[in-house]
Amino acid sequence: MRVVICGGGVIGACTAYFLARRGVDVTVIERTEVACAASGKAGGFLAFDWCAGSPLDALARRSFALHAELAGETGDDWAYRRMNAYSGFVVRDRDPGRYAPATLDWLSPGTVISHRIGTPDTTASVHPRKFTAAMMRAAQKHGAQVRLGQVTGLVRRGTQVTGIEVDGSVVAADAAVIAMGPWSQLAAEWLPLPDVYGQQSPSLVYDTGADVPADALFLEYRAASGDEVTVEVFPRADSSTHVCAFSGSAPLPIDPARIAPDPNVIERLRSICERLSPAFSPDRIIAKQACFRPITRDYLPLIGRVPRTAGAYVATGHNVWGILNAPATGEAMAELIVDGAAHTVDLAPFDPGRLPISAPPLRQPG
Repeated sequence: MRVVICGGGVIGACTAYFLARRGVDVTVIERTEVACAASGKAGGFLAFDWCAGSPLDALARRSFALHAELAGETGDDWAYRRMNAYSGFVVRDRDPGRYAPATLDWLSPGTVISHRIGTPDTTASVHPRKFTAAMMRAAQKHGAQVRLGQVTGLVRRGTQVTGIEVDGSVVAADAAVIAMGPWSQLAAEWLPLPDVYGQQSPSLVYDTGADVPADALFLEYRAASGDEVTVEVFPRADSSTHVCAFSGSAPLPIDPARIAPDPNVIERLRSICERLSPAFSPDRIIAKQACFRPITRDYLPLIGRVPRTAGAYVATGHNVWGILNAPATGEAMAELIVDGAAHTVDLAPFDPGRLPISAPPLRQPG
């Protein structure tokens, strides 16, 4: 069996790994570079049971376990580690002393911790770019190939996929997987797919050394305008710390390499970071960046067969849980393609056929 995966992000890399491990002839087509978009710029936070009560629960639990297994199985280092997670808020007034002091000694007095919401048993992190690159290398060790090029179409004989058009040539395939993140929307020109949208997420990365321990933070901050913002802080085992906020809508560039953060938003985020901790000083910034997370109309991923097209599959739309849910998605996709059905996770809630073609997104829960 020959499978072509369109997209060299974390979903494509994990799908390639689990397919190649089963002896499938896999080719990954990537336009720019492996992990060039959200897969290289996300927070990399993992949670075992934070999707409880939602259709994502089983996928997340299986994937959380796979992250721990893969860290030892591949022999590669992508800064995997268990951690704590806390919620709290940032005080804007000049008298932070009237609030309960922060319980974490690396934070400034105006950063107040209210609850512990994750423990090393239930929360962890990876460096997303290192994880994605390592999974792609592991797939290549099992025979997968990575080819740079732009996917421009699908080749069919009747309703059966026979190849993928790449820069004017055809790569023969018995099956094709669309895993291009928000750029999966381009494939709607060749396949009956629901819309996929891009949600922009700007972030800063600091070189914090040993000054920031393994404490993920989810902090509420009220801006001068009165708007409330959630600031997420993800320390990594490689001594860097990722901080993000101000997600919103923005035009999606056709070329992922052209994505750049809004300087005004980055400046607002930098200002907030300086309030959080002395560890976030401007001279420690090593990256000012933005990425686009893929979302669907109902904010659940598309994982499964594309309707009315034999041999066509899609795996995208994972929103904020792309890094977390990539291993279980790749494992289930390999089972679906090779065995005809997924065994480890029920993919029914993510069936692409559940959504209409070309419909606006619903209001995101929460």
